[in-house]
Amino acid sequence: MRGSVAPGTVVLVTGGARGIGAGLSRYLAAQGAAVVTADVVEPAGDAAGPDITHLQADVSDESSWRQLVAAVLDRHGHVDALVNNAAIYQGLGAKRPFTDITVEEWDRVMAVNTRGVWLGMRAVHPVMQAQGRGRVVNIASSTVHMGVPYFAHYTASKGAVIALTRSVAREVGRDGITVNAIAPGLVETDATRALNDPDYLAASAGRRAVPRPMEPGDLAPVVSFLCSEGSGFITGQTLIVDGGVTFS
Repeated sequence: MRGSVAPGTVVLVTGGARGIGAGLSRYLAAQGAAVVTADVVEPAGDAAGPDITHLQADVSDESSWRQLVAAVLDRHGHVDALVNNAAIYQGLGAKRPFTDITVEEWDRVMAVNTRGVWLGMRAVHPVMQAQGRGRVVNIASSTVHMGVPYFAHYTASKGAVIALTRSVAREVGRDGITVNAIAPGLVETDATRALNDPDYLAASAGRRAVPRPMEPGDLAPVVSFLCSEGSGFITGQTLIVDGGVTFS
């Protein structure tokens, strides 16, 4: 179907070893995509599969990206879609005032969450340009639209992802490449549960127009669509997927 990723599509998913990335990878592989996950950690047991290849990579490092793209090309010969999902989230620890964030913490979050997205798009662009086609999906966050307090470095990094998405989309549309972002709400994963108490999660779910917890499976079909042929005339957009907390 044009509205979902086609069998044989080569999709590179960063941060694909655990959590949301693992869920996205499994979903895309189940649709027949050839999925390559890239992460600094080894995949959890349920993130592996016959149609999922895992490669070690640090998205904040330029040379790591060169090696990653070369490895994907060596294995598959092309790269059809890039899902920039890798981000520092659980490692941020408890939320705290912006005045308590250190320069070192700020720079590390920006290096992974923002520079990693830019480096990824830059690394796959020559390949996609030569192919005359490509899909890039950047995972942002609904925190950008909501102004979530005590999370300034994370929110700023994801706001920059949305800005990058718009800017790069303007540059690469003529090459047959689309660039879009998804801004998910609070997805209930191990990382989310580690950072937030149950009452906060329940209250967040209750504020949604669709009042229930958000799971990685709510995100995966949207990613699949934006990696598909059916999304070929959509670019530079940020799609909020949060069950109806934020409307735009």
